[in-house]
Amino acid sequence: MMHRSTPTLLMLSALLLSGLAAAAPKKSPTYTSLGVAAGKAGGNYTLALGDSPQSFMYYGVIDNNLGLVAQQLFDGLVEFNLDTYKIEPALAESWTISPDGKVYTFKLRQGVKWSDGEAFNADDVVFTYQQLVANPEARAGDAGNFVIDGKKVEIDKVDANTVRFTLPRPSPAFLLQQRYFIMPQHQLGKFKGAEVNNAWPTNTPPAEIVGTGPFKLQSYTPGQKVGLVKNPNYWKTDAAGTKLPYLNSLDFLIIRDPQAQVASFLAGNIDQLNVTGAQFPDLKQKEVAGAAFKVIRSTALFGSPPFVAYNFDAKDPALAKLFSDTRFRKAMQLAVNRPRIIDTVYNGLASLPGHGVAPVNKAFYVNTTAQLGKFDLAAAGKALDALGIKDTDGDGVRNVSKGKNLEIDLTYGTDSSVYPPMATILQNDFKQLGVKVNLKGILSSKLLSTGLSGDYEMILHAFGDQPDPELRKPIWQPGGSLYYWHRSLQPAVDGQTPNIAKMQPWEKQIYDIFDEASTTTAAAKRKALYARWQLLFAQYLPVTPIAKPENIAAISNKYGNYIYNLGVIPGYNPVPLVYQK
Repeated sequence: MMHRSTPTLLMLSALLLSGLAAAAPKKSPTYTSLGVAAGKAGGNYTLALGDSPQSFMYYGVIDNNLGLVAQQLFDGLVEFNLDTYKIEPALAESWTISPDGKVYTFKLRQGVKWSDGEAFNADDVVFTYQQLVANPEARAGDAGNFVIDGKKVEIDKVDANTVRFTLPRPSPAFLLQQRYFIMPQHQLGKFKGAEVNNAWPTNTPPAEIVGTGPFKLQSYTPGQKVGLVKNPNYWKTDAAGTKLPYLNSLDFLIIRDPQAQVASFLAGNIDQLNVTGAQFPDLKQKEVAGAAFKVIRSTALFGSPPFVAYNFDAKDPALAKLFSDTRFRKAMQLAVNRPRIIDTVYNGLASLPGHGVAPVNKAFYVNTTAQLGKFDLAAAGKALDALGIKDTDGDGVRNVSKGKNLEIDLTYGTDSSVYPPMATILQNDFKQLGVKVNLKGILSSKLLSTGLSGDYEMILHAFGDQPDPELRKPIWQPGGSLYYWHRSLQPAVDGQTPNIAKMQPWEKQIYDIFDEASTTTAAAKRKALYARWQLLFAQYLPVTPIAKPENIAAISNKYGNYIYNLGVIPGYNPVPLVYQK
């Protein structure tokens, strides 16, 4: 879903257990365009989960581990095609858009049942959007996407199988956004307002966790395992009419340490693993030597490029003033050794990043490589000197004021396979520049909540890319719900209008660009607007992008139909995995 951060996307690759819906909306879902083989029923599939889910209520908590599990339990109205990036039917078998671009009418797929046997219908969709997705009190909702020009999007039931969305004005990416997981009204309808955040705690009986996805919850052992079994009511079939998923069960073993995950994969205890560039050579060598798995690489559109963010609202006023100064961020960018990070952390299996758009995204990407600058500590030092940030007391650390050293806490994920070495490289290079960095490690699952709380000075984090920048509006538009490096821009009491008065001029420009692009229907104009945004991003560096890693995965030879060319995105259902042995 769009409101999720994307460390999930770095760690997880499990959305390959259901069929892919056909482009023709009223035919049975198929995946023949991908050239994959039909499978046979049976088998179990085991994945690693980085930590225990905090809840089973997807809209009640921002939790990347829950996101992976939820991808198997729930469906949205639409989903992405693995091969084309195109939106295709899911719970909505078809839709129409009014000529003025303001009315979207979804015809729901008939005959779909929840995993408990209850019928799915329009009431479930209206409930999900009104009480969960657009609920401003739902911690993991997305209410901002359902208010345009201060007016709410109207969500109406037309009949039992039809739902209509009426927008105050056109929104060209609205259809792309409708991958929100639909939830059962008959199980959750009693929860109102902020109560939804407490629905479905992890001790909820599994039978009460009801979805339309390929699997349903069977068991949960805290700190150990989440067990799913085939949903007998799942609505998808393969091209031959065989009900999906093929697999009988899907297990998530909770393994926090990345190296322990690799060891578990090599021992055959888990069947597939997202792999970093540093892990790639050893696993590839084992594959070539005859190990019973294959390692797959691909250029990434989705996936999460890491970045450094400085807290414009840091508790220390001197640091807050410095971090808010574009000249400081540009100076520090020259001390980010991207070639070394790409070479040593990713083993060369990464490339220079874009500014908010993946380089492989030809529809919107603007080449801003030149603006990244080259690693140059001498130039970085001169830039800091020009700001008056010099070592005035001869202790080797620059001073932000008389007697006060430039000392920064860098928050990073200790359980990540890439953040610790990346943080160490930054610490060592910044030290040569006369900037003292103290490493402050936390669990990767806590990075986003730490950012949103403002309890950090400098943070190493990542957000995933999407095919359309509109889908990342909450991240990159100043004042957005995930624009956490300048939290004082967050909306005031009304929960809608950001604090425009506190925006820097370049932030106001970006704010206006996203507002205009979100309602402009002309494709060429939208592309031009987002090109301006990327150039402003590169010039003013709200965050400092570091690298764009490739997608790399290792999977047991026991399985077929495994396709890993786009990375993992929430709400996305690729081809059915086939158990072969």
